Amino acid sequence: MSKDLNAMLEPGMLVRHPNQPDWGLGQVQSNIGGRITVNFENAGKVVINGEHVGLLIEF
Repeated sequence: MSKDLNAMLEPGMLVRHPNQPDWGLGQVQSNIGGRITVNFENAGKVVINGEHVGLLIEF
């Protein structure tokens, strides 16, 4: 997923961090101004700068 597509992320969507596979599956909590808060299985709540990381959507 490209960084531009991060704007489509909405609360409740499931994602993975491409550079941190050990964090496991994450659920988007919020997406405000390119700052995406995700609650990951193994890393807890993390705020990600969508300008630098393109999260991967899980279906």
